[in-house]
Amino acid sequence: MSAFDELMAFQRETEALAQVAGRLGWDQETMMPRGAAEQRGEEVAAMEAMLHGRRTDPKVGDWIAAAKAPNAAGARMVELIRRDFARSAAVPVRLAAEIARVTSVAQGIWAEARAKDDVAHFLPVLTQVVRLSREKGAALVAGGFGGNAYDALLDDYEPGATAASIGAIFDRMRPRLVALREAVLGAAYQPVPLKGTFPREAQLALSRKMAEAFGYDWTRGRLDLAVHPFSSGSGNDVRITTRVSEADPLNCLYSTIHETGHATYEQAVDQAYLLTPIGRGASMGVHESQSRICENQLGRSRAFTAWVFGQMAEAFGDAGAPDAEAFYGAVNRVTPGYIRTESDEVQYNLHIMMRFDLEQRLIAGTLAPADLEAAWNDRFRADFGVAVDRPANGVLQDVHWSVGLFGYFPTYALGNVYAGCLNQAMRADLPGLDAGLAKGDAGAATGWLGEKLRRFGALKPPAETVAAACGFAPTEAPLLDYLDAKFRALYRL
Repeated sequence: MSAFDELMAFQRETEALAQVAGRLGWDQETMMPRGAAEQRGEEVAAMEAMLHGRRTDPKVGDWIAAAKAPNAAGARMVELIRRDFARSAAVPVRLAAEIARVTSVAQGIWAEARAKDDVAHFLPVLTQVVRLSREKGAALVAGGFGGNAYDALLDDYEPGATAASIGAIFDRMRPRLVALREAVLGAAYQPVPLKGTFPREAQLALSRKMAEAFGYDWTRGRLDLAVHPFSSGSGNDVRITTRVSEADPLNCLYSTIHETGHATYEQAVDQAYLLTPIGRGASMGVHESQSRICENQLGRSRAFTAWVFGQMAEAFGDAGAPDAEAFYGAVNRVTPGYIRTESDEVQYNLHIMMRFDLEQRLIAGTLAPADLEAAWNDRFRADFGVAVDRPANGVLQDVHWSVGLFGYFPTYALGNVYAGCLNQAMRADLPGLDAGLAKGDAGAATGWLGEKLRRFGALKPPAETVAAACGFAPTEAPLLDYLDAKFRALYRL
């Protein structure tokens, strides 16, 4: 057996074990009994220690040095294993295991604190998570990754990106987003929100239809409830979650579409890449492009919402709006709300920019966890003109910091940028796309995405993956042009 073959066989086992570890996380957020939190923390730490040991095994270094890849896909696999080997070696196994243990426990504490609006309950463990994340960032910088701790952490989610490069994109986006928000909020015409009560089981049944419309393969997935919706897994076991509010069916339906975008990306990766370093999404930014294009450019389009309107009337007897056009307005209504995941397309990226700035300060040490709530509330009032009414609608709304995902938030906005580019290219190639969407069939869109982007997995770096699909280098302009055209028309400006 060649060095390349030995490396790939070893890596396949590592990838399989990582999937098992991920399943522990899925179980923790969906089905695990509350009393198991401390034990689950130990289990997750043990798994992380084992995985860290495999990723830093000296044999891996020897195989990498001797490996002769047979083709471009093999060369990319070796490149990614080399990168992971070096990054893992930079982080002591003790630290990797401790981060896994603490964040597993912190997730449960965050959920309790969020339910009780009790920031003080969350602060001690958040302080631990921030301290460990800073330590990890410093270790990665010492190992040659990133000019500072935040960049080193960001590189886990969007390889090649830096705070400076993303900050420059945000600086270009903010003026147009703010101008558009002010215009629509000040418009004479304002869409009316949905009214009514929408039973839980009927919402869940309809959310399954939403997933099917976007091509979700139920033989390789399932839908469950979670406090914070997420998608988990890759290849032939990709699971999604949603949440239900009987007063707000759009939360359930569009959370499901969002997570379906993630899941169908993973399900569409070439089966030849299964359990290899390229058998998954190219980055979190590219991943978010798939969830956001399904949720927004496709799922919130006038054509698709007309179909959803009919499905709502069938499921509930009353769709909560008098006609399809009013329903389209309700789905796309711009309001200064608190919650990122419920935000309209115009303001969503402004939510991300706020988090991006705050988490950089946390990692740099210029903002203490104890001062985070006040900093959040001050910034939210400045950016959105509204005072945060309760912690669950403010600093406690997102799970990310509890599980140490510093550097993850900006990939949401980067995903929107990528989605804007993909939408422009896709609609140029598929001029009749809306005809299918009006029938609840997104097959043409998901087929295009599968052929142009999804099947390749992580074969290319993130920006190259998007550029290859679109035919041009990604830029924020298509997203901003799309938002201007859509919302100025909707608000009759």
